[in-house]
Amino acid sequence: MAEPLRILQLYPKADFFTGAAIQLRDLAAGLAARGHDVTIATPPSAEWPRRCRAAGVRHVVVPMRRAWDVRAAWRLGRVIRAHRVQVAHAHKGRARTLALGAGLLGGRTLLVLNRGVSFPLTGLRRLGYTTGRVHAIVAVCESIKRGLVAAGVPGEKIEVIYSGTDVARFHPGVDGGPVRRELGLGPDDFVVTQIGVRSWRGWQDVLEAMRTVTREVARARLLFVGASPPKIAEIADRARERGLGGQVVAVAHRDDVPAVLAASDVVVDASWAGLGITGSIREALACERPVVATDVEGMPELVLDGETGLLVPPRAPEALARAVLRLAAAPLAAQAMARAGRKRVETHFSLRAKLDATEALYRRLVLGARAA
Repeated sequence: MAEPLRILQLYPKADFFTGAAIQLRDLAAGLAARGHDVTIATPPSAEWPRRCRAAGVRHVVVPMRRAWDVRAAWRLGRVIRAHRVQVAHAHKGRARTLALGAGLLGGRTLLVLNRGVSFPLTGLRRLGYTTGRVHAIVAVCESIKRGLVAAGVPGEKIEVIYSGTDVARFHPGVDGGPVRRELGLGPDDFVVTQIGVRSWRGWQDVLEAMRTVTREVARARLLFVGASPPKIAEIADRARERGLGGQVVAVAHRDDVPAVLAASDVVVDASWAGLGITGSIREALACERPVVATDVEGMPELVLDGETGLLVPPRAPEALARAVLRLAAAPLAAQAMARAGRKRVETHFSLRAKLDATEALYRRLVLGARAA
């Protein structure tokens, strides 16, 4: 049996309710369950210690207010030395810079970076990926890898490992009925859901598309999930401006995402920038819900147009509306695509597949360092 690895996961935010944070927690918990010694370092947080205890993972506090913080880098170096960390995996730019600083202050270890967004690399940010102190980069899709290579990052340093969905938690048997009742959505309503409402997620395009959808499907309703209170108010105002006041519901972050997805007839994502592969689309397919997504970055690696869902151009509300209406008009075909999507997630986008690939990468790095 292979010996356990000593792993440090770095996350520079106190929040927990983001896709990146949940992916990190699931990765750490999965590696710990496989017998590895795993530590998560975050800034002071009310949520992370509790989540780590539940996952059987050690949690340490490292203030990470700024990327260029000598004190934080020194403290991080102490954590690396105290736990004899073999591999540190940095998620997000601030964690990357602090890990590089820790190496200069005596906390040197094998360093892996995570790259889950497609924004361009420029200036010092590019240097942070090309330096020899970074031993590997995990890109969450082939599209992001191509972008890194185009920016000058050596391709041999980049490993494509898709974000993973826990297919035991996200599955077709989840009951969405209670969520519908709670949110005032009737059993006959045709519910279109988007999770995430940042500007580049295209939520205003979804609103615009619903003007067309509701003209043809009288019971169509739009559900936004993951909005802050100011954003909820803004969505309500924009919906009224478009004559959709009674047909749009916006709610804050929820822990019962599988049930939210199960309550949906179609799950959409209208992102036009920044993303790799949208997690809610992956999770919707795991729940066998039909999906429509924009044809950007890594989305075509998950959504095979006409096979596991429908793809539309970004920033094209009419095309989005037509795709939603196509699924509404052909529920059997929509469900067949959703079933094919579930199989694709199980094979390529499951948490188990991510754990296997990440564990293999870490071991390869450690063995290579020993050989060197």
